[in-house]
Amino acid sequence: MFLPFFQNLRDAGVPVSLREYLAFLEGMAAGLVTYDIESFYYLARTAMVKDERHLDRFDRAFAAAFEGLEAIPVETVLEAVHLPADWLQKMAEKHLSKEEMAAIEALGGFDKLMETLRQRLEEQKGRHQGGNKWIGTAGTSPYGAYGYNPEGVRIGQKKSRHKRAVKVWDRRDFRNLDDTVELGTRNIKVALKRLRQWARHGAHEELDLDETIRATADHGYLDVKMRPERHNAVKVVMFLDVGGSMDPFVKVVEELFSAARAEFKHLEYHYFHNCLYEGVWRDNQRRWTEQTPTWEVLNTYGPDYKCIFVGDASMSPYELLHPGGANEHWNAESGEVWLRRAREQWPDHLWINPTPERHWQYTQSIGMVREIFEGRMVPMTLDGIDRGMRLLS
Repeated sequence: MFLPFFQNLRDAGVPVSLREYLAFLEGMAAGLVTYDIESFYYLARTAMVKDERHLDRFDRAFAAAFEGLEAIPVETVLEAVHLPADWLQKMAEKHLSKEEMAAIEALGGFDKLMETLRQRLEEQKGRHQGGNKWIGTAGTSPYGAYGYNPEGVRIGQKKSRHKRAVKVWDRRDFRNLDDTVELGTRNIKVALKRLRQWARHGAHEELDLDETIRATADHGYLDVKMRPERHNAVKVVMFLDVGGSMDPFVKVVEELFSAARAEFKHLEYHYFHNCLYEGVWRDNQRRWTEQTPTWEVLNTYGPDYKCIFVGDASMSPYELLHPGGANEHWNAESGEVWLRRAREQWPDHLWINPTPERHWQYTQSIGMVREIFEGRMVPMTLDGIDRGMRLLS
C-alpha cells in the first residue's frame, strides 16, 4: 500500500533507496506509529530523508500521497481497536449540551468561590458524584473533577477539559525542558536565525579547532587558526512557563530553549507556572523544595540583561489580578504586580507566545498580559521572532 508513496518520493526528486524504504516498512511492521499521523510522518521522514535539502520535496510528496488521511472519522479507526478498561471508567462523567452549560451559573467572584469551598470542606463527610454542590466527580459543582462549571476549583483531575477552572488545587509534577533536543521544526530553525544574527557580533576571536587540525596536518607543524567568536556579551534572562496549558507546546519551546542555550554565553533561565509570582525554580523536580525568591532574581541580574518570557499567557484573570488567585499555592501579591516589577527591572523585555496569534483575542488573560507588557508580545513564528528581536535590539 506504500508503493505509491515511494514512487511519489522518487518522482519529487527525493533520492530514497530501496534499503531506506524497507527500513521504513520495518518500522511500520513493528507497530511504532499505529493510528498516529504525526508520528507516521516523522518515521517516514527519518527513514527516507538523509539530507535536509530534500525536506520540502518530501513534504510535497507526503501531502500528495496521504491527502485527506487526517479527515478519516475517529470512529472508523476505533472500530478496529480494543478499548482498554480504563478508557471506559470515565463514563460516569456528566455530558452536557450547550444549553445546559449556559444555564449553570458561577458563584460570583473569586472571594465568594474560596469562601464557599472553605465551608464545603468543613461540612462534607463523604464521597459525592454527579451533584451540583459538594466536592466530587462529574456533575456541575464548582469543586472537584470531571464535571462542568463556568467558574470553579479543579481538584483531583490530571488535566484540563473545559479550561474554565480559576484555581487548581493539586500538586502536579512538571518535567524540565531538554536543552539538548535537536531542532526539528524548519520554521523554528529559520526563525532562530534571528537569534543567532542578533547574538553574534564577531568582536572577539576563538580557537577554530577543525581548521587548526587541518592546517597542522597540511603543513607538518602546529598552525593555530582563529575565527570570530560565535557568542557575544549579550546577556539574557529567560522565564519559561511549564505545565498545564503549556503541555501542547513543549516540543517547540524545547527547540527555542535549546537554541538559546547554544547561542548565548550569558543566559540565565528560570521556570514559572502560568504567571510570575514570589518564587521561580531551575529544576521542575524540586520546584517545591528549591525555589529561588523572585526578588533575588530581580536584584541579581541588572537592567543590562534582555528579559524574555515564554508562555501562552492563558490563565484565569484571578491569577493576574488577585492575591491568592495563583494555581497550587496562595500568593500574597497578584501576578500583575510581579510582571510589572520584571518589566521595570529589565527595560528590554519581550513575551513570546506559542499560541497562534489569531487565537489571542479569545483568551482574556492574553490581552491583559499584552497590556502589562505594553504590546511587547509576539507569536512564536518566523515573523514573530523577527519582530521580537527588533524590539530587543
